[in-house]
Amino acid sequence: MYLEFRHLRTIKAIHDQGGLARAADTLNITQSALSHQVKTLEDQVGMELFLRRSKPLKLSKAGHKLLKLAEDILPRVHAAEIDFAETISGKAGRLHIAIECHACFDWLFPVLEEFRKTWGHVDVDIRPSLAFDALPALQREEVDVAISDDPEAIDGITFIPLFDYEPTFICAKDHPLAQKDYIVAEDLRDQILITYPEEKNRLDVYTELLTPAKIEPKALRQVELTAVIMLLVASNRGVSVLPDWVVANEQYGHDFVSKRLTKDGASRRLYAAVRNPDTTLGYVEDFVKYTKQQAIR
Repeated sequence: MYLEFRHLRTIKAIHDQGGLARAADTLNITQSALSHQVKTLEDQVGMELFLRRSKPLKLSKAGHKLLKLAEDILPRVHAAEIDFAETISGKAGRLHIAIECHACFDWLFPVLEEFRKTWGHVDVDIRPSLAFDALPALQREEVDVAISDDPEAIDGITFIPLFDYEPTFICAKDHPLAQKDYIVAEDLRDQILITYPEEKNRLDVYTELLTPAKIEPKALRQVELTAVIMLLVASNRGVSVLPDWVVANEQYGHDFVSKRLTKDGASRRLYAAVRNPDTTLGYVEDFVKYTKQQAIR
């Protein structure tokens, strides 16, 4: 048996309207064309679909089976058509985000809360598990945006600048380094350095300070949560280097002292990596806009 969507729409229209004439008007076809369509469908099914002596026209048992199928499938098809239309127009879509830094959650959640108010029909998700495989996942279309501070020349991928930030040293108020004007690599040689559980080439304190000077701290302690890092630092259990947006976040309190790395400070830039065709989507443009607005607050 070969069924088309128009066959299901025909069955439902005749059932809803109670006759061929009104159903034909609803479907915007002639009554003779509708009758021919019903006859062709009955030939395929091998039995009558309507009790023709009844008024209004009623479905047979076989007809009710097709009606049940129509009532199940047609709304789903209609919803898919709306979804495709909204996606094409940029009103809906998917924004699955892979992040390459633990600290990004601090600014990302407020951005997504603002994003939700405008783009409620966009499916949003965050994939921290792809932290070290974000860009390949973007190429495979497993995610739609990768937050990165390491732009690469990748065919089909655009890196959109989001904002600059300053990696900032923090220590307890009574720590000896709290008295310094700024921090140099040598200052960390005898310190317990608290970092996120990432490879050294992904940590700002290494890329901007320690690695160029070929210096290692006395010990390295890796901690998953930003709040715990702040707690340990305030308790004088070690020192850390975090993005300035984390240091400025009042939810972590101010039981610590912050210092610049080197006399002139360090600067890094964060990017949103996006597939080229997606750069003009309205919700992608707004995600970038809201991120930049959040960065200057």
